[in-house]
Order: sequence, then C-alpha cells, then structure tokens
Amino acid sequence: MSEPAVLIEHLFRRQAGKMVAHLTRLLGPARLDLAEEAVQDTMVRALQGWPFQGIPPNPEAWLFRVAHNAAIDAIRRRRETAEFVEAAAAPDLPDPDDQLRDDELRMVFLCCHPEIPRDAAVALSLKTVGGFSVREIARAFLADDAAIAQRLVRAKRLIRERGITLELPSAPDLEARLDAVLDVLYFIFNEGYAAHEGDALIRHDLCGEALRLARLVAASSLNHPRVDALVALMALQAARTPARVDALGNLVLLDDQDRALWDQRLIAMGFHHFDRSMTGDAVSAYHVEAAIAATHVRGPDWPVVLELYDDLLKLKPSPVVALNRAVAVAKVHGAEAGLAALPESAKLANYYLYLAVRGHLLAELGRSDEAIDAFRAALERPCSEPERRFLERKCAALRSR
Repeated sequence: MSEPAVLIEHLFRRQAGKMVAHLTRLLGPARLDLAEEAVQDTMVRALQGWPFQGIPPNPEAWLFRVAHNAAIDAIRRRRETAEFVEAAAAPDLPDPDDQLRDDELRMVFLCCHPEIPRDAAVALSLKTVGGFSVREIARAFLADDAAIAQRLVRAKRLIRERGITLELPSAPDLEARLDAVLDVLYFIFNEGYAAHEGDALIRHDLCGEALRLARLVAASSLNHPRVDALVALMALQAARTPARVDALGNLVLLDDQDRALWDQRLIAMGFHHFDRSMTGDAVSAYHVEAAIAATHVRGPDWPVVLELYDDLLKLKPSPVVALNRAVAVAKVHGAEAGLAALPESAKLANYYLYLAVRGHLLAELGRSDEAIDAFRAALERPCSEPERRFLERKCAALRSR
C-alpha cells in the first residue's frame, strides 16, 4: 500500500467520526446520510488525488474543508433554500481539536435518543462516530450484516420522521440516554482493544478516543459512579496494550506479558476513577469489569476473578461473559471444568475466540486432533492477523508433537 493510501486510511479511521459529527451539526440530523456521503466522497477524492498531486501540507484540514464544501454542493444540487445554503456555507470551520470533539459527544447523545431502540442507537453511534463499517458492527454484536444494516436504516428513518435535533436536552433527558452512551463508548473501546479484523490487534486511536470521550462525561454534570467505573475499566485495560504484542506484532497472552511495559500513568488513572466509582450503593456491570481489570493489574488471583465473573454474569448475562468465565473456571478448576463451562450459544458459532478457547482447553487435555480441528475452525472466522498467526502457531505446535 502506498504512503498516501496508508495515511488516508489512518486519517479516515481517526477523523471520519469527527467530520460526520461536524457536518451533522452544520446540516441538521435529518441530513445525516448526506454528511456521511460527503465524508466518503472526500476520502475517494483523497485516494484519487494524493498519490499523484502529493499529500497536502495539512491533510486533516484538507479533509475537513473538502467534506464541508462537498456537503454544501450537495445541498445546492438538491435546490434547498438559499437561506439555508448561505448559513451552512459559513467559511469559519471549528478547530478539529476543539469544537469537533464536543460535536462527537453531542452526536453520540443524539444517536442515543430514547425514541430510537437501544440496539439501533448503539449501531448508529458506532457507524457515525466510530467510523465502523456495517461488517465491523455486526462482528461486535455477534450479528449478521443484514440485521445491522436494517437497524441503521430504522434509526435514520426515526431521526428524519420525528425531527430529532442535535441540541442537547435538559439534564433529566440526558440522564435517560446515559447508559446507551456508555454502551457506545465501551463498544468503541473494545474494538480498539481487540480489533475483530485487520493487520493490527490493537487500534490505539479507538482506545484513546473512547477513553477521552468517557472522561469528558465523567468531568461533566452527568457524572455517575458507573461512568467512573467505565473510565477505570478502559484505563486499566489500555495500560496493558504495550505488552499485548511483541516487537513483531504477535499476540502475547496475559500470563506471558512483561508487566514492566504496562503504562503506569494509565494504571494510576484507572485506580483513581475506580476509587471514585465506589461512592453510592449501586453496582453496575462496569464496576465488576473494572474490578476484574484491577485484579489482573495487581497480580493474577484467579479465584477472585472467577467470583467476579459469577457476579458479572448475574448483572450482564451474555455468551461472551460466559465464555470469559469459562476461562477463569479452567484457571481455577482445570481444563476439564473449563470445557464443561463453555456456553452453548448460536451467537458464538462464528466467534473465533470461542473456538480458540475450546481448542486451547482441548490441547491442555491432550486431545490434540480435536484441538487442531477447533483452531482450524477458528481460523475460518474473522479475526485480526496477530490472532490468526497465534492460532497457526498453536496448530503447528500440536502437529509436531
């Protein structure tokens, strides 16, 4: 891939959400499709022009300016009112590192409007703010692409039909949207922490952006112990990212990581917010997940981790939580118990990690042929290249026995 193409892909991942949020504020939520089209058109223009004309001196400013102009041209082609075009064509663009960041958070709250079903709201936020493709969102939800596409269509239709605006409502209405907003930020972080596909295991831009937005919420009047718990969870997880891949970009499991590489600044931030999350009586799933992350940071104590997963499964019953609990069961009670604890769920049929965990437990039990079959099945599912190489090494090691 050429240098301009690599830069454009990087910028698109990092800036698309900001650009869509900015244009949506400018044009109005009813023109969300137009904002997305303008951003896509801008990226196409960059791909067509930069390899031949050279990379602009300020690539990010170029993208924002061209997307802005593309959106205004589209409005003119649709022959919308002159007054609207004149207002929208105002030349002063906000600083991408200032106002646009606020736009992103406003965009998430817009998408999480109470009149939009939760699953559709989260999917729409991931698409517009996170810049995720339908395929990536489907992997995050363990759903098929068509179902996610339909959720997005339904959410956009509701925005148009009900005249939902980007203006932030009163505090009680914002509070009603908070849980959906936190879901979105956690989804964005998780995709950055363990990408479902691609050359890299970790997408640091997504981890950083999710943590930044969560800290903005924690610093606002909307702060609540569960917000601090989510910030703590993100920070403690992100602290381990320097050790999760080696110098060649290969996956390193938790037990094999060099703890000296963990980010102490993020660990301190995580424990600070974890302490703040202890106020009040309510315990959320984020509290329990943050406690699990904190236990891993302090030192492996698998019996405690298993107890915490038991608590989490009650608060957040899901196949993925049950899968993670099965790993803890194996650590405490052995591979046979872990294998028995693996959840049976159709949602996990195409989830590579389920098959990888199954293969690992079978290998520990000496059932090499079955383990190889499980690893091969996992390799047929979407996963990142570091994870793919890890599974291939596991298969090769079993064959050589």
